[in-house]
Amino acid sequence: MISRLIRTHVPALSRRALPVVAFLVATSIPVLAQEEAAKEASSLSVAELIAASGFIGWIIIALSIVLLAMVIENYVTMNREKLAPPELIDEIQSLFDEGQYQEAMELCENEENLFTRICAAGISKIGHPFDVIQTALEEMGDEEAVKMHQKVGWIMVVAAVSPMMGLLGTVSGMIASFHTIATTANPTPAELATGIYQALLTTLFGLMVSIPGTAAFAFLRNRLVRSTIEIGAIVEDLFERFRPES
Repeated sequence: MISRLIRTHVPALSRRALPVVAFLVATSIPVLAQEEAAKEASSLSVAELIAASGFIGWIIIALSIVLLAMVIENYVTMNREKLAPPELIDEIQSLFDEGQYQEAMELCENEENLFTRICAAGISKIGHPFDVIQTALEEMGDEEAVKMHQKVGWIMVVAAVSPMMGLLGTVSGMIASFHTIATTANPTPAELATGIYQALLTTLFGLMVSIPGTAAFAFLRNRLVRSTIEIGAIVEDLFERFRPES
């Protein structure tokens, strides 16, 4: 009985499935063609892709090099140990405990960094009321923080300009494609694809620079904020001895 049911229904099911199979075959052909085209595009080397992106693509590549240099430079110079070396903090702490403020001032002048510049501003006001010392420390701390944030901010500038350059390349490529349509009687897809291809490449390069650049800026900015807060607390504790007892 089971075999009779199979012989009865399987041919009918096969006949009903023929349109579905035909549809799947018809739709798979363009997909396979697209996959083949993608494989051919992926076979291009990086140099060929950069060359195909045109002049704007080269500008974006130059921006990526500048961005990488700035990220490395800020990562090294904005390090917590560079802004306030632990051994220097201990040495100034010892000089303060011994009351040798002039020696501490000379040490701050010889060792230039964020911590020593703020300390030097406070040491120069020793002998004045504590409010004057505190104001000098706050003003110098704010000034140094602004300078460092401006330095890190250039990373965000490059990260923001890169996708805009990519958009500029996109617009110029689309203009070239529409110009081909306007000036050619029967433009071929290959003639139109040149401008569009360049447009997409510049957009890709712009995003490839902007995304990691924005992430690097956020990381360096947060690390800088954390470091300045820690250094400010150390300086405040160092000069707390000059606060008058209530």
